[in-house]
Amino acid sequence: MTKGSSAKSELRVRQKLGKYRIERKLGSGGFACVYQAMDTIQGIRVALKIPYAQYVTDTVLSDFRKEIRTTAGLDHPNILMIKDASIIDDRLVVVLPLGLETLQERMMRRFCLETSIQIAEQVLEATATAHSQNVIHCDIKPENVILFPGNHVRLADFGIAKVSQRTIQGGGTGTVGYMAPEQAMGRPSFRSDVFSLGLIIWRLTSGCWPEWPFEWPFAGHQRLRGRLHPDFIQFMRRAIYLNPRHRYRDAQQMLSAFQRLKSRTLRFAEQRRARQRARTNSGRRRSA
Repeated sequence: MTKGSSAKSELRVRQKLGKYRIERKLGSGGFACVYQAMDTIQGIRVALKIPYAQYVTDTVLSDFRKEIRTTAGLDHPNILMIKDASIIDDRLVVVLPLGLETLQERMMRRFCLETSIQIAEQVLEATATAHSQNVIHCDIKPENVILFPGNHVRLADFGIAKVSQRTIQGGGTGTVGYMAPEQAMGRPSFRSDVFSLGLIIWRLTSGCWPEWPFEWPFAGHQRLRGRLHPDFIQFMRRAIYLNPRHRYRDAQQMLSAFQRLKSRTLRFAEQRRARQRARTNSGRRRSA
């Protein structure tokens, strides 16, 4: 394919693409569309990520191959690995396991602290595994966290994220609103992924999204003061410092800190709920 290739229209429901039959569109971005499809040979549903034709140049294909080879060793239960990538009917088709929804979609509904902690730990595990193999994700955001049954999550778009952002922006990689300031200036590092992780965990626990200029206290801080152990609040604050030198050096160090605080945080929340129940029951007895 060359850059002169004309952009093709989106795929239609029931349209065949090789052995895949399109069932519905799941979403789209600046680089690609994602579809739910049936693998008519294996009889299973999958997700197809199909970059727009105008972006699939020889350079992009070369970059894509390099990134996929770099991330091929990231075998972890919380990382969404590519099942297949090939050219079908003159389209680049990336085949992925099909989840239930993205974390962005799940965040539209309320969930308890225990679930927030469970999801946060899995995303940290995935990123720590990548960092241990010198791989920076560069685009950690709720849309790239896919939920499967049982609140099992997998971090997606390893390799694809960097290629797509380089192609569209021609410079630094990442998504505005989720990335660290130094990453926006084209200098991503492990600490940049840490920044994005801090934003996600803050959103999971507070329901609010910190915004530029990321001045402390962030939106939702007042609510968290009564809900979370102070040490866990400081844990998140350290991840979101503007100066990368003040953050955790990588997701491995951040995960270790998280695991030290996890039990203390859940215990603190349960004790708080127990006190609230006791006050409620006492009030009911007095009014009886």
